Amino acid sequence: MIEQQDITGLVLAGGRGTRMGGVDKGLQNFRGIPLALHALIRLQMQVGHTLVNANRNLGAYEAFGTPVWPDGLADYAGPLAGFLTGLEHCETPWLLTVPCDTPLFPGDLATRLAAAAKQENADMAMACAPESDASGQITVRPQPVFCLLRAELLESLVRFTQEGGRKIDAWTAQHRCALVPFDRPGDPPQAFFNANTLAELQTLEGCA
Repeated sequence: MIEQQDITGLVLAGGRGTRMGGVDKGLQNFRGIPLALHALIRLQMQVGHTLVNANRNLGAYEAFGTPVWPDGLADYAGPLAGFLTGLEHCETPWLLTVPCDTPLFPGDLATRLAAAAKQENADMAMACAPESDASGQITVRPQPVFCLLRAELLESLVRFTQEGGRKIDAWTAQHRCALVPFDRPGDPPQAFFNANTLAELQTLEGCA
């Protein structure tokens, strides 16, 4: 059993927001509060400690009342840079990452990932969610930014990024990873819907 207090939650808000016109995505309003704060509040109910990874408007993120850390890697190096930042500042045995643009992620995310990691004696556990392709076919696909990581993976990730690695899949493939499908009856279909554009954000506003 992995206790809630043994998990630090990390909200990933360090991207460029390119598809949203270059705005700071985590500070865009969702149901009256910033997206990243919405994610943070949802995460705080599931973990013992929280952090935010952001690269702009640090004062605005610090106002959320949790520690904020920018990437250690230069030039907006992507989610893996956020993983690295989180692991560097994680003081618990486990780190749970969530992106700032998916505000309806499951309320039992930490519980289910932790149970799978423990059961499979894995180094990490990753959520998988149903997605439809162009033909309407539903496939359950890994969601690598929803990941529970052993804090001791820091050394491996430092080595990987120092060698120029930037792709999450290439790094996670080096470790024992438990895949956790969120496709049970009752799992909300829009739980992993992320808002890459302002139009998608408006669509999310209307979801239950």
